[in-house]
Amino acid sequence: MATVVFLHAHPDDECLTTGGTMARLAAEGHRVVLVTATDGALGECPEGLLDEGETLADRRAREVQESAAALGVAEHRFLAYGDSGMAGTEGNVAAGAFCNIDVEEAAAALASLLEEEAADVLVAYDEHGGYGHPDHIQVHRVGVRAADLAGTRGLYQATINRDMILELMAKAAELGMERADGSGPSPEEMATIGLPAEQITTVVDVAGYTAAKQAAMRCHLTQVGDMGFFLGMPGETFSEAFGREWFVRMRAPEGTAEDHLV
Repeated sequence: MATVVFLHAHPDDECLTTGGTMARLAAEGHRVVLVTATDGALGECPEGLLDEGETLADRRAREVQESAAALGVAEHRFLAYGDSGMAGTEGNVAAGAFCNIDVEEAAAALASLLEEEAADVLVAYDEHGGYGHPDHIQVHRVGVRAADLAGTRGLYQATINRDMILELMAKAAELGMERADGSGPSPEEMATIGLPAEQITTVVDVAGYTAAKQAAMRCHLTQVGDMGFFLGMPGETFSEAFGREWFVRMRAPEGTAEDHLV
């Protein structure tokens, strides 16, 4: 059995792009470790949700623990850096923001964990973090460097199959995925998200684990603005949209096409 470490930027990021894979690996007997880089303190939160005296970071720490349990994660750790906020916001310039932390410093901390866990595989993000969030881009940089420092043999980049998402958007109304208010990213915006199918090396079938994936998503009540639309999808539509997860194995031989991380 293998140990697979997943590095994610914020509490809730573990769900959409890798939740099914994490649940499948855990069910198959592998040790799954989740590392969350930031506290998610700059995320959005519905008014009135937090308890008296509770901070958003406090609540999100609880939510990610519940999500990890739903996915079968054996161990969850925070790197304890500050949330940088969305690209172009004031949080991007804060001294303690993850996007401004020296890559060597953060990578050394992660490498220590990889060595402690004797990790076989590390999963980070593609080079533009899926959609350009400063913390997601930093996850890519830190993950690549940490794997080198620790000598971790397997390094994967979690990504989104851009071609498939564009296909789903083209038939959104037919699948019941169209937002009632017409909001959501445009095809032009989606053309910059994730990677084209030809660059993806690894497609993991998680159709049998979408229930666990949805359960993990439901743990993140503070993020209902992001999660709510997906949770409202009919079951078959959710399975079609989220029944596969995509990765790029770094330094893989040309033509690599696989269906697993271990």
